[in-house]
Amino acid sequence: MSRPASRAQVRIGDTTVTYLPDGHAWLNPAVFFPSSDWATHAAHLDERGWFPVSIGSFLVRTPDRAVLVDLGLGPVEFTLPDTAEFRGGGLIDALAAENLAPGDVDTVVYTHLHHDHVGWTTTAGAGLTFPNARHLVSKAEWTHWWGTAELVGPDPEGVQQPLADVIGFVDNGDTIAPGVRVLATPGHTPGHNSIEVTGDDQRRVVILGDVMHCQVQVTESHWSFAFDVDPAAGVDTRKRLLDELADGRTVLAGGHFAGEVFGRVLPPALRRAWASGPDIA
Repeated sequence: MSRPASRAQVRIGDTTVTYLPDGHAWLNPAVFFPSSDWATHAAHLDERGWFPVSIGSFLVRTPDRAVLVDLGLGPVEFTLPDTAEFRGGGLIDALAAENLAPGDVDTVVYTHLHHDHVGWTTTAGAGLTFPNARHLVSKAEWTHWWGTAELVGPDPEGVQQPLADVIGFVDNGDTIAPGVRVLATPGHTPGHNSIEVTGDDQRRVVILGDVMHCQVQVTESHWSFAFDVDPAAGVDTRKRLLDELADGRTVLAGGHFAGEVFGRVLPPALRRAWASGPDIA
């Protein structure tokens, strides 16, 4: 049975990409993948038939920059009966284990603004958790959520309003730090982005955001997630990205993947396959 992922790191030249756990969730696949058939994927499920998802942030460190990609769920714990269990709160401790304080982070970039990616935007009674950081997102994403109070979206008081005067916008291809570039990957949300990290050794890491929620979607790329705003666009994005990234030099970073968040897509023989671990040849 799969379990939520723990800290892991990949080095690309003189840049490191580190997965920092904030928490995890257990989801009922009948709810979150309503058209799926898990008969051949039972190893990913627990005794209830639910699957785990990791929740956290990716820390990208260059010699002089500290960038956080997404901000986890935050210090919350809740259950949706017969649907899901969520638990967060570990990100700041995980960051401290990397010898960094919130004030050391110079950039926060959101792949999108669902609640489990923005949870540490603010700290109760203290304003922005990362006070010295630029906060970046796509304009389409910001516009889609602004003024809304949907359950899965960014909280108006805890996220939208505190960011209103500081948010910056990024677009496809923009460079946000040396070797760190934005890739537009819409579908899950209208302004969803992934983040590409490259080094001088011709390798790269692509931080997926929610292009995929579990490794099963590498082979079942037609499976749509319940909260995909545009499921058809999500499927198109996923298939295109998987075809592009099965190149032998790209490490994928799936922030919701259980067990191991880093791995590679193996070129299809009869179908695509997932190989866990950053050093898979």
